[in-house]
Amino acid sequence: MFENTDPATVSRQLMQLRAEHRDLDAQIERLGRMAQADELAVKRLKKRKLRLKDCIAQLESALIPDEPA
Repeated sequence: MFENTDPATVSRQLMQLRAEHRDLDAQIERLGRMAQADELAVKRLKKRKLRLKDCIAQLESALIPDEPA
């Protein structure tokens, strides 16, 4: 998914994904407080948030140098 392994580029991507993850968290919280919240919209946001979390984990893993065997 992420081809560029330049640490600076990976760090920038991580910052962007983390910001989007926080924004989704806030959106989900706002929708959850609404009496007539659109459950489908909440589910979609949660699914997107999980995908972002997976992407963040992949990028974080790319920043860790491989250990020699």
